[in-house]
Amino acid sequence: MNDVSLPASPDAVRPSSPRKVVIIGGGAGGLELAATLGRKHGREAVTLVDARPFHVWKPSLHEAAAGTLDIHQEGLSYLMMGALSHFGFVLGGVTDIDRAARTITVAPVCDANGVEVVPERRIGYEILVLAIGSTSNFFGTAGATEHALTLDTIDGAEHFRLTMLKQMVQIDQAKATSPDARLNVVIVGGGATGVELAAELHEASHVISAYGLPHFKPSRDLAITLIEGAPRVLAALPERISAAATERLQSMNVQIETGAKVSEVGHDYVNVSDGRTFEAQMCLWAAGIAGPALLKTLDLPLNRIGQLEVDGTLQTADPNVYAIGDCSAAPWKDGKSVPARAQAAHQQADYLATRISDRLKGRASSSATYVYRDHGSLVSLGSSAGVGSLMGKLSGRGLFVSGTLARLMYMSLHLMHHKAVLGVSRTATLAVARLLMRRTRPRVKLH
Repeated sequence: MNDVSLPASPDAVRPSSPRKVVIIGGGAGGLELAATLGRKHGREAVTLVDARPFHVWKPSLHEAAAGTLDIHQEGLSYLMMGALSHFGFVLGGVTDIDRAARTITVAPVCDANGVEVVPERRIGYEILVLAIGSTSNFFGTAGATEHALTLDTIDGAEHFRLTMLKQMVQIDQAKATSPDARLNVVIVGGGATGVELAAELHEASHVISAYGLPHFKPSRDLAITLIEGAPRVLAALPERISAAATERLQSMNVQIETGAKVSEVGHDYVNVSDGRTFEAQMCLWAAGIAGPALLKTLDLPLNRIGQLEVDGTLQTADPNVYAIGDCSAAPWKDGKSVPARAQAAHQQADYLATRISDRLKGRASSSATYVYRDHGSLVSLGSSAGVGSLMGKLSGRGLFVSGTLARLMYMSLHLMHHKAVLGVSRTATLAVARLLMRRTRPRVKLH
């Protein structure tokens, strides 16, 4: 069910002739592509489809999960952005793609009570771009699907936040009769998401307890364990970044277990393959990604984790279907695919905007293929610290940055994304407004 907070666009309720370009997924890549093409070709040529009425930058979902970012304040309305950048918007989840007929089926939109607001629709396309992101890959781990929480979506982040608040309140109340009561949170996966969430939870828990949980002391009553199968956290990044992140997390009393493969997730425990068991009232799975199930219905080549295989022009085996972002496997180097990172989605949106524009204008496209350029990596380690490398490659070369400077640069990436869809003046206004609003709002979301 979709919670409708805004009236449906006219495009969402009236059948129409095939749209020239339909983009499914309003994440970083999909939204930037829609905005760029919309400004060039107009609303009649470009349509964005998404299951939610507003956009939140996915790399900030760990902040939403910890409560340090309010998705309802952070979210940008697709209808508003469509009006600003001249693209159409259709609200609803896509349930089917018929490549032969060149149509997609969009599910009905229902209110919070299950009442249908907008019926199911079928939308035709000339060019289809899939930018639907990824889902968590549980690798067949027993109990993970049933008991582990994920940060794949806005809803997942909000569910984690509310569950965390509830658990903290229960521990606070239990202290009167059970002094040893403690909240155990296990994060499976020591990549960027797992590391960033561990740091954010540590800081947020101290703020939440100060707001009204007199018996809950995070230093005593919250245990965060980060489990990683590789020999170190942030294994895909240079070792210096990994070491700095490890030191920072350990200073926060986060327990780090590397070289540990999770074998089972239960309702209150996590088992690893060496026989150890970790108590876990909450388990967050951040150990890998997979292509969404919708991709399996397309009868197009997928890689081993279910991502769509695309060529150097980001085109699938179907010449009318392209894919960008986490749902795609674009060729990179040494037989590897482009990593699933926000900067890759941004670059792919830029590249594909030019290519699709040429196609819409009926002119030959450049023979140049998409080339991923690694501008370095930045990882947030709380509200005032970060770590990363700039202008470097995943091999470890580049300028190492840490602390407040790295955190500020990490925040600038978010602003750069806003600039791509809103422009310079609106992004500046939004940044100043959010800074001022912090004076009248709690540091974490409490409801």
